Order: sequence, then structure tokens, then C-alpha cells
Amino acid sequence: MTEYSGAGDPKRTLELLWGVRERPRRGPKPRLTAEEIVRAAVRLADAEGLDGLSIRRIAEELGVSPMSIYTYVPGKAELIDVMVDRAFGELEPPAGGSWRARLEHIARGDWALFHRHPWLLQITTVRPPLGPNTCAKFEYELRAVDGLGLSDVEMDSVVALVTGFAESSARVSVNAAEAERRSGMTDEQWWEASAPLLETLVNEDDYPLGTRVGAAVGSEYGSAVAPGRAFEFGLARVLDGIEVLISSR
Repeated sequence: MTEYSGAGDPKRTLELLWGVRERPRRGPKPRLTAEEIVRAAVRLADAEGLDGLSIRRIAEELGVSPMSIYTYVPGKAELIDVMVDRAFGELEPPAGGSWRARLEHIARGDWALFHRHPWLLQITTVRPPLGPNTCAKFEYELRAVDGLGLSDVEMDSVVALVTGFAESSARVSVNAAEAERRSGMTDEQWWEASAPLLETLVNEDDYPLGTRVGAAVGSEYGSAVAPGRAFEFGLARVLDGIEVLISSR
């Protein structure tokens, strides 16, 4: 199931993101706050993914009626934007160091965040939630490459490259863990179960490179993939490429 940020009412979403309508203006003292609702939604999403997230489930979690939730949150679409922004608030900006160290810090922070909150990978953020944490994240990402001779558009492209790589790598890692959980088999167990019949179907003469490289990878990783190692290798190569760009300036 894929959700899309920016799918709700823009005005109501921005009000919720920035706390403009934190509580009803009239009536009895409210039992909840928008922040409590967001925290409950994140807990549910962490446990069950976005498929298990609904206004009704959040209301059950908090012991209130669904209509009580709608007093603070217009709907699930707006809530998802706030959840993403709150998750981004967990990230720490780079403390200093070289541009390469700063970008590496950003990539590792994103990688870890997606593993803490896998539901973030179910959300397409083509329209980013324009909340305080999202804006702060973009600001410190740009500061990481400011003053290196890159144009503004190139700075944005470098940031998008690094964060996009971290997200795609984390997706492979999270999916691999989910496949193991659902199947009840490790990758090594799956390959061992497949090997006897596979060896009768795949001729080494027809697939010499695949057979040789696959055997080497399997021996090294105990699996066809090693997401953590792929992340480390790929991040280094991405930064190498950015270094070429910066050196050309």
C-alpha cells in the first residue's frame, strides 16, 4: 500500500504541521492534543505499517471516539504529512567536518530512520510535508554542500542524490527483513532449500558468469544480497562521484 504526502487539504495540513489549530477554540477543555494523536499514529504505524492505520484504530488506542480525533485532525491524509514531519524531527544535523563527512552523516541518519520507521517507505513524498522539521532537514542538507562552488540547482541535486540513495538502499534492507519474517526462513535457508533442484535446471555452461559470481557472492554473504554492505559500498561510490563534480569547480 502506497500513500502520498500532500494528498490532503493544503491549508488544513499546514495548520496542523505548524500547530496553528492546536485545540478547539470553544467548548469544554479538550481531552487530547494533536501531538498525542500523532504519537499514537506513529506507534500504530511502527507496529502494523500504514495498512493498519486508521482514524478508528487511533481512537481505540487513545480510548476516545473517532469523532474526537476529527476535532483535531481533518483526516488520514493530513495526519500522514504530520507523521512524516515528526519522524524527520528525530534526525540530527551534521556537527561539522568535511563536506564528505557531512553528507555521510545525512545518509546514515536517513538509513537508520527508515529502519526505525519502515512505514516511511510506504509514503511517496513528491509533495513534501512543509512542516518545521522537513524545512529544517532541507536547510541543514543544503548547508552540508554550501560554499563548494556548486550552483543552487546542483546543491539541490547533490542532496537529492544522497538522500534518494539512502532511501532506496533502506528499502532493499527493510524488504529483505520483511521477506524473512513472512517466510519464516533466512536467505541462507531459502538458498539451501532451492539448491538441489536449481543445480539440475541451471547449466553452468549457459550462465558461466552468473554461476561464478553468484557462488562467490553466496559464499561471502550467505545470501544473494547484503543490504548493509551494499549501502556502504554504494555510499562511498556516490560520494566519490560528488567529489569529481566539486573538483571540477
